[in-house]
Amino acid sequence: MSARPNILFLLSDEHSHRFLSARAGADGGEPCRTPTLDNLIARGAHFSTAYCQMPLCTPSRISMLCGRHAHRSGAWNNNSILPAELPTFASHLSDAGYATCTVGKMHLGGSRQYAGFQHRPYGDFGGPCAHQYDPLNTFQLGAALPGMDLRSRTQDAGLSEVPESQLQENAVSRESLAWLREHRHANPDQPWLLMSSFSRPHFPLTAPRRHFERYWPEGVTPPPVTRSGDSADHPMTAGAISGFRTDEIEREEGMRARAAYFACVDFLDELLGDYLALLERDSLLDNTIIVYASDHGEMAGEHGLWWKNTWHEASVRVPLIISTPEHRRGELSAQQIDDPVSLADLFPTFCGFAGIPIAAELDGIDLSAAARGLPCPALDAREGVYTEAPMPRWGTGTEFRMLRTRRHKYVAFRGCSDLAFDVIDDPLEQKNLLSAADTSDQGATVEGLRKLALDGFDFDESEAMRQRQIDDLRSRFPSRVQPQTPNQVLRGDGRLVEADGPLYDPIVVSTATDADFDR
Repeated sequence: MSARPNILFLLSDEHSHRFLSARAGADGGEPCRTPTLDNLIARGAHFSTAYCQMPLCTPSRISMLCGRHAHRSGAWNNNSILPAELPTFASHLSDAGYATCTVGKMHLGGSRQYAGFQHRPYGDFGGPCAHQYDPLNTFQLGAALPGMDLRSRTQDAGLSEVPESQLQENAVSRESLAWLREHRHANPDQPWLLMSSFSRPHFPLTAPRRHFERYWPEGVTPPPVTRSGDSADHPMTAGAISGFRTDEIEREEGMRARAAYFACVDFLDELLGDYLALLERDSLLDNTIIVYASDHGEMAGEHGLWWKNTWHEASVRVPLIISTPEHRRGELSAQQIDDPVSLADLFPTFCGFAGIPIAAELDGIDLSAAARGLPCPALDAREGVYTEAPMPRWGTGTEFRMLRTRRHKYVAFRGCSDLAFDVIDDPLEQKNLLSAADTSDQGATVEGLRKLALDGFDFDESEAMRQRQIDDLRSRFPSRVQPQTPNQVLRGDGRLVEADGPLYDPIVVSTATDADFDR
């Protein structure tokens, strides 16, 4: 066994911080069932106030991999390409002697599909971003995508038609386990970093019956807040509602979709429990740091919104759990860290656990000491963390940069009115402090927040950088393959082939099995 710890990074997609059953309802928690993640919290460090760098899949992942703010890592939209000149935590640990592997969703643009990892046996190699279209009976190549199309996302929410053995999440856990077993056989003394990246609870909002029927029709709760408060008619809120067409979702459709989201969260937790049990049985967790996080959140009907790409807490705030072997052996007590942290902190934190120097010019800080219950001066000194959306997706001027301090959230926009909230006293973000900043104390507070939010950042410079970088990276690293189905698998002969072909382009043996086969 290597003296340096292994790192198992469990990454999910679109998991709101509210959906942990360990989070009490009084703390904004939803009544889901996540015993596996709860167990990691009970035997680890729960960073309860964690934020993504940008609330959209590709930009969040690029920023996280690079340990930088979105505008400093080429993280602009869902077609962005990882800049070649920037190290990732995978490339940095690879250079330090770790074996590195990623399995599952990456959602990267262009040809830079390995992101510094040495191995990638299964995942989305530049195609339809790993999410398996569901229901199956309406799928046609080149047509609207069931479960993914804007209206299908909620209209088709419910039971999954994909056999469980063929679900992306099961493939990720099995391929991850296989890689670990093969690596231990070939290089038992070499430490490893494995990122197992799961599609759920991202839409399509479909799940096995045992999970969906737990919540539908009787067990689902309504969103904790409706379209209300001082930001209800803000240009960005209105633009997101129009762009995502969430105003077309009737109440029953929305409640059914919420039930399906609950079910997707529960299903992922069940699968993670199975996966970790196999790893523990095989003694693959004895010297392993386990990290769980998600790339961004899910609005799930809050504020009249669904999906993400907004500044609201449900969109930008994510679970972050770190469980060390010392925690699991009972040598360290579980703890909750409430100071704001970000996914950009993962890069330096992995370096801290591995005992290697941190790459230069990162925007995150090393949380490994805090995870162990030790003093973390950098965390104590940090005034807040940042989330950005440097694309005007919801209309002219809706680009934003958000600062989250221990008490406040400030959202600065390029061409719209800014917003500020006291998220301790006003966790559902109803009262814009800027509309009430008529006292000298309040005015000084929000002005200080604005200066801090825009420290070292300029919207016009960001936009100019975006235009230059997108064109440059597209010319240097264009996509050279065109996957047709969500996931691909690397065969032993080196050929990359469609993994989901039997689901979407099947050779049909029978359409009436009851008639064709005798009992």
